[in-house]
Amino acid sequence: MKARALLLILLLAGMGIPFSGASNEKPLVVVSIGPIASIVSEAFGDAVDIATLIPLGADPHEYQLTAGQVELLKKADVIVTTGGHLPVEGKMADLKNEGVITGELLLIDDYKLEGFRYLPEWWYNNKDNPHGTWLDPDNAVAIASATEKALEKVDPTNAQEYRSKFEKFREKVEAIKYAYSGFVEKNMSAVIDTPPIQYAIEWLGIRAVASVEPEEEVPAQGVDQVLPRARESDVIVYSLQSPDQLKNVALELSEKSEKPVAGITVFWEGKPYTEVLRENAVSVLKASEKEIISINKSSGGFDLAYLLSALLAGLSLGAALGYILKS
Repeated sequence: MKARALLLILLLAGMGIPFSGASNEKPLVVVSIGPIASIVSEAFGDAVDIATLIPLGADPHEYQLTAGQVELLKKADVIVTTGGHLPVEGKMADLKNEGVITGELLLIDDYKLEGFRYLPEWWYNNKDNPHGTWLDPDNAVAIASATEKALEKVDPTNAQEYRSKFEKFREKVEAIKYAYSGFVEKNMSAVIDTPPIQYAIEWLGIRAVASVEPEEEVPAQGVDQVLPRARESDVIVYSLQSPDQLKNVALELSEKSEKPVAGITVFWEGKPYTEVLRENAVSVLKASEKEIISINKSSGGFDLAYLLSALLAGLSLGAALGYILKS
């Protein structure tokens, strides 16, 4: 066990991944990208050791595994992917089939068993959208649920702890869904700059009807090509991590169509998942506030008009949820 812990330290150090004295008794969870790491970290905290393969800023569709990362994967107890569509994840599946990787490798079929779903790209032949799936809160819970089951399998002694931590994460995500969904008019729509944005807005009730960049392999469209759809839509939403060219198209679309614009986070590291989920929701709802409606979501009697104004004014999540629970 000591030798395994020492090897893990050396591998992480060689890959430039921070190491904070992790216990050799904790399962090692290797994840493909930062947002997935944020789900695992918030759900299971210090009960597991986490290492991320693709660094922030690298193109996940171009990234290739290093020799050191292959060695790390050999030591992993659980490997959590975005579902398997990234080249790195395809390579991991090959290594698993070859017996090089022995840990639990989680792919799309594992997530679908927990309620994960792809959204159809309405603007691109209704094909399944594999990009940015973690931005949908239900998908995040499905990923965490599959991870929890894998942790129970590799470490049954601590199964109760993993279940308890997962339930707390699920309840927190559900509370955010309850607090922020259902405030927009029916049939609201948006033009987005890239496909991942779809998952950040459709759970709020806003349908993505056009994308400046329709797909990863398809060239981005110009302002004039997308402008007619923007004029018919209610809001323009873009990724804060998009190249300047795409951001500028989104901003110009907003100016020419006279529709509000919102920027959201798609890729990140070191920030809790629910914090990013809340910030993205607030950004989109603020931009769409002219279309917001007030409704009674239950017979509990709390004032959603007050709650919404508090949320959009930047009230902390804890205070907002405290208001819900108190009512």
